[in-house]
Amino acid sequence: MVQATQLIGRALAQTQINEGSNMTTIVSLDQILKVLPNVDVIGEIERGFVALSQGKVEVPPVGELLFPAENGELHIKYGTVRGDDVFVVKLATGFFNNPKLGLPPFSGCMLVLSAKTGQVLHVLLEEGELTNHRTAAAGAVVARHMAPQGLAVIGICGAGVQARLQADYLRRVTQCRTLVLWARDAERAAEAVRDIARMGYSARVAESVEELASSARLIVTTTAAHEPYLLARHIKPGTHVTAMGSDTPEKNEIDPAILGRAALVVADSVPQCLLRGEIRAAIAAGALRREDVVELGNVIAGTARPRSPDDITLADLTGVAVQDIMIAKAVVARAG
Repeated sequence: MVQATQLIGRALAQTQINEGSNMTTIVSLDQILKVLPNVDVIGEIERGFVALSQGKVEVPPVGELLFPAENGELHIKYGTVRGDDVFVVKLATGFFNNPKLGLPPFSGCMLVLSAKTGQVLHVLLEEGELTNHRTAAAGAVVARHMAPQGLAVIGICGAGVQARLQADYLRRVTQCRTLVLWARDAERAAEAVRDIARMGYSARVAESVEELASSARLIVTTTAAHEPYLLARHIKPGTHVTAMGSDTPEKNEIDPAILGRAALVVADSVPQCLLRGEIRAAIAAGALRREDVVELGNVIAGTARPRSPDDITLADLTGVAVQDIMIAKAVVARAG
């Protein structure tokens, strides 16, 4: 009886400690959307990429679970900036048949844990929103440092959430307000163009990828394609391509020959891009060598060579945990 009483007393004391110091905070999507406009998302993501390339971030390989019968996938990304008091674990799902069921295609949450005790400090019920914004911000970071000078036309491949967010974030880093969009589904493409036009763009639908590439010198690919549709013969001199749809080993939007022609090929994370994305596919095809790939953080820091006007360049964005770390910390700091 005495032992049982002691155990109960210890349990109650531990509960009081937990309640008094490290209670888990649940941050709802409404709270996230309220504070997100106060976050410099592009700046946070930019700083994260520099820290990654400086070796200051611990990012293990991506965890992945595929649901091919449902056209769905789960990604688990996690890591920490060395010296931080916290680390972040992100679970993100993409179930691409969901719109037919009246559901959004993306969901997920982010966990912010103490790097001192391992306790869960915050649960961000972001439902894919922060993932989408940090992805779009990465595209803006790339455009800030790699888009051609005097950009006249932006091209976007795809008609989903990311196509719209890319247009939104590109407004913040370029002066270009002319945009052309292509997607396989003409009706969805028209809907996306209408939404993008409300952002202040002069936007239209391209009838083909070739038509899009003939006019756009900044091309952003945002689809979940498994076979390349943007081909080497489509690309004009002086074009930059930001590829962000291929975040699994099975996906592939870009003809490997484009990476072979490019004067500069950039990875958000070299180790990760060797396992998934366009760089993986191009190396497997023999069109690219590992030693020809530069990491994005080094481009931001100015260690990569500047482009000439006729250079073709490409950035492969597979989505790195440091993006989740940076945006989660920023939101938590403002959610109070």
